[in-house]
Amino acid sequence: MRSIAFILAAFVASGPAAAQGWQEYTYPDFAFALAFPAAPQIETTTYPAANGRAVPARVYSVRQDNFIFKMTVADLTGTGLEEKATVDHAIKTLAADGQVTLDIPHRIYRVYGRQLSIRGADGSQSIAAVFDYKNRLYQIEGKALPGGSGGTFETTRFQQSLTFTDGGANRSEEQIRAFREACRGSGAGEDGGLPNPAGLDDPRCRPAAR
Repeated sequence: MRSIAFILAAFVASGPAAAQGWQEYTYPDFAFALAFPAAPQIETTTYPAANGRAVPARVYSVRQDNFIFKMTVADLTGTGLEEKATVDHAIKTLAADGQVTLDIPHRIYRVYGRQLSIRGADGSQSIAAVFDYKNRLYQIEGKALPGGSGGTFETTRFQQSLTFTDGGANRSEEQIRAFREACRGSGAGEDGGLPNPAGLDDPRCRPAAR
């Protein structure tokens, strides 16, 4: 299992219409792939990094019905920013006009980041994920706009579709081993602990009640 899926009910409520038109798009130059409900618009722009510097970025987006699906890839080369600063800044920016209702560790293969649920002040609902990987910020967000129909299936599907295609990692083998050891005794997984946690604060690593 490559990542944490935290809104299972959304998939139960889905219907055939929700799956129509979705297609995976692959971008080898930036080592990722993801699914959109239509061909995305690609914009070359800048992103305000945590140190205030405007860095080159690309935004891949689709607006369809009551939803906005957006992927941002920002080049952090030469900024000297640590991962925590980059991720914390991205979360703060995403939630600037709303409230983070869920913030948990996230993992796609061996690339670790954060997964978020955000309630906008305008009534919108977003599901997002943020990664600092190979001197780039990868930020994916599916947003359901207020006043329209539809639930969280589409936004969850979009956010969960992201994959990294180069087989790399942003954690060392020692760190990954430590994550696994820290989850032993949680009661999850066949070995009495979670085999592949998304981080030390993975909520699935909490000790099982006795």
